[in-house]
Amino acid sequence: MRLSTVILPIRRWSQGGRDAWQRAEQLGFHTAYTYDHLSWRTFRDGPWFGAVPTLTAAAGATSRMRLGTLVTSPNFRHPVTLAKDLITLDDVSGGRMTLGIGAGGNGFDATALGQEPWTPRERADRFGEFLPLLDRLLTEPAVTHAGTHYSAVEARNIPGCVQGPRLPFAVAATGPRGLKLAARYGQAWVTTGDPKVSESGTPAESLEAIRGQITKLGAACADIGRDAGELDKILLTGFTPERSGPLESLDAFVDFAGRHFALGFTEIVLHAPMPDSDFAADEKVFERIATEGLAQLGA
Repeated sequence: MRLSTVILPIRRWSQGGRDAWQRAEQLGFHTAYTYDHLSWRTFRDGPWFGAVPTLTAAAGATSRMRLGTLVTSPNFRHPVTLAKDLITLDDVSGGRMTLGIGAGGNGFDATALGQEPWTPRERADRFGEFLPLLDRLLTEPAVTHAGTHYSAVEARNIPGCVQGPRLPFAVAATGPRGLKLAARYGQAWVTTGDPKVSESGTPAESLEAIRGQITKLGAACADIGRDAGELDKILLTGFTPERSGPLESLDAFVDFAGRHFALGFTEIVLHAPMPDSDFAADEKVFERIATEGLAQLGA
């Protein structure tokens, strides 16, 4: 199992932003991700910086740790411009970039460009076109596509990604259409658990719901003749009934991670502590988990 972190893009680079990414690398995290939003939840009226420039700066401030989005969505992105940004990020980071990507939701990003929020079906339709086109843009030197929602006219992405044939996709999905996309295009699958269970369910119910998601992912892979074991399985914590439970102590983390490791997860992602927010946690406990957690787990 691998242990990774999410660093919220809320600090000025000169006032703790750079330090947070460098500290994550020092602590030994496999990957440091950031959210790709225009603004987000309770942080809407405070500082919030762009994911692509932040990751570019992080690439220059680190040397070993992988970097990524968790996750990008079509809400305010276009495959052609995103592909160019990703190729550049992969180059600047020396091939350390992972794209976490999903269908998006009804948050602030859904209306910030003046559009009406898309229905779940519209989001699924757009994602179903967005992801295959992005795959082509990152693997072919020139792409032309005339779709329902997205177009590309001789879009060139030379020299392509440092990682071949392209940087890895970590596809966030729980519904049938999204899971099919994860099976076909993903090098990893991402879940936060079952939203229906997270608010009022128990940890045991959450575990069972996630087990069901993994079963459906396996079926989607089987439908196209792919071994589901080829996909890394990533759990973004903070949204299951335990909420901050895994960060309460080293023992709590080992218990939580062990239960999910048994389901087949290969990567656990913890939010870096953020005081006075839903992600408040003891910094010393967080650092102890980072340095000792996997050893205690025996993973």
